[in-house]
Amino acid sequence: MSDASAGPAELLEDLRGFCGFGQRTQTDTADGIPYFVNEYWTSAQRKSHPIHEISYRACFKAQLPEFFIQRMTGSGGAVLDPFMGRGTTPVQAGLMGRRALGNDINPLSAMLTRPRLRAVTLDDITRALGTVDWKRGEITRTDLLAFYHPATLERIEALRQWIARRAPPDGPAPDAATDWIRMVALNRLSGHSPGFFSGRSMPPNQAVSVATQEKINARLGITPPERDVAELILRKSASLLRNGPAPEADHALSTGPAWEIPLPDACVDLVVTSPPFLDIVRYADDNWLRCWFAGIDVRSVAIDQHRTEAAWTAMVTRVLAEMARLLRPGSIVAFEVGEVRRGKILLERAVWQAAEGLPFNRLGVMVNAQNFTKTANCWGVENGAKGTNTNRIVLLRRE
Repeated sequence: MSDASAGPAELLEDLRGFCGFGQRTQTDTADGIPYFVNEYWTSAQRKSHPIHEISYRACFKAQLPEFFIQRMTGSGGAVLDPFMGRGTTPVQAGLMGRRALGNDINPLSAMLTRPRLRAVTLDDITRALGTVDWKRGEITRTDLLAFYHPATLERIEALRQWIARRAPPDGPAPDAATDWIRMVALNRLSGHSPGFFSGRSMPPNQAVSVATQEKINARLGITPPERDVAELILRKSASLLRNGPAPEADHALSTGPAWEIPLPDACVDLVVTSPPFLDIVRYADDNWLRCWFAGIDVRSVAIDQHRTEAAWTAMVTRVLAEMARLLRPGSIVAFEVGEVRRGKILLERAVWQAAEGLPFNRLGVMVNAQNFTKTANCWGVENGAKGTNTNRIVLLRRE
């Protein structure tokens, strides 16, 4: 890690004195936990690099890892997210010239993250799409006609076969263009606008069930229109790459539980992460359509659903023990959680408890105040009611 990075004392002083948006930090102590409350990054949408614009449910903004990467690491420093999801932390680390490390139990995460850490251009993508035989597609699931026009579904099947030959799910990383095309296709499968392969479906970061989609079609009196799959992939690719080609970043991504990451001891300079919040989000259900396209058996993805705070805390203890193994002495964990069950459970206190007895100094909780609910109402009344209004980030220092 570069000597340009700050230490924990400087970080806490920065939090106390921060007034980047015209407000001074409010400090407090509750149940022995120091709190630092302010708006530490903008609440405006689409203010980060466009390459982050990959939809995935319950993901934080790129400004969150950027805040810590900028302060706590130097050029070449290693940044890890053990619950990487769509890859916001490793992608931001790569953009900032750091080593991008990531892990997730869901194989989709590597498919969504790795392509944005490899050098690829729009010309590369165009040439690769030109090798797809779009007439080879045969519909294997007629129930998916609830989402797609028959001609569109045939094209999706043709692309799916092309990717399966070049990039089997359990095989090595494919060439960069194929990797990229799969990533974009996974994010265009269903959504609410003509930019997606499907007819109108909500929301764009998860797939509703076939039965729900049939109800949407009936309620709106619509049938799925025909879409040009290749053209939509190129259009989305051009948007993601509008600030230039994807950069080549030093990276290592793995698939597995967050407490068994295949990295050597003391190799990480910073951890920025956010785990699943109890049973609020059902990631396997959300991603069933993506898993179908990618050739992943959704039943094999062992995503935990923690229904009690005690079970969730025990999981966090296992993860923090692994982070203690991987972090260099003096390095920081920024562990983002949120208010759940209408604020009745404050998960930062569970993380604080989980770290007890492990080789960490517990520094405090940083609260990035938001003026809107992160969990959108379009996810449904239940999830909207259980959503989070703030980023609440537990800060731990490896002894």
